[in-house]
Amino acid sequence: MATVKQLLDEKGSSVLSVGPDDTVFNAIQTMSDNNIGSLVVLEGDRLVGIVTERHYARNVFLKGRSSPKTSVKDIMTTHVVCARPEQSVEECMAIMTEKAVRHMPVLQDDRVIGIVSIGDLVKNIISDKEFVIDQLEHYIAG
Repeated sequence: MATVKQLLDEKGSSVLSVGPDDTVFNAIQTMSDNNIGSLVVLEGDRLVGIVTERHYARNVFLKGRSSPKTSVKDIMTTHVVCARPEQSVEECMAIMTEKAVRHMPVLQDDRVIGIVSIGDLVKNIISDKEFVIDQLEHYIAG
């Protein structure tokens, strides 16, 4: 059973962020440039929110707002569901499913040390299952 720390060690712990006063346009541009679906929102080193493509679609585009004139703080989620490095991938998957979130910042001592997506978790779980199947096939085959 892999932990979030092990997952971050494999995928990397690079985290892109935006400030609450940055424009939504800047946030969406950063996401597009880096082929990612979310950004943590930081004031200094302190996590204050998360902004995702879904926030943009529902709170800017569909409401006819202007992304260059709208601040990230106006659309971000402030009650951020976070993971800890020692949590298992399966536990995080259950939390993400229950809370209907697709991205979870990983906090250690109130500092963001990484971020995991539902895709990262699914990929890890599939890889683990494939390894077990391979081992069982070798055992059965002798």
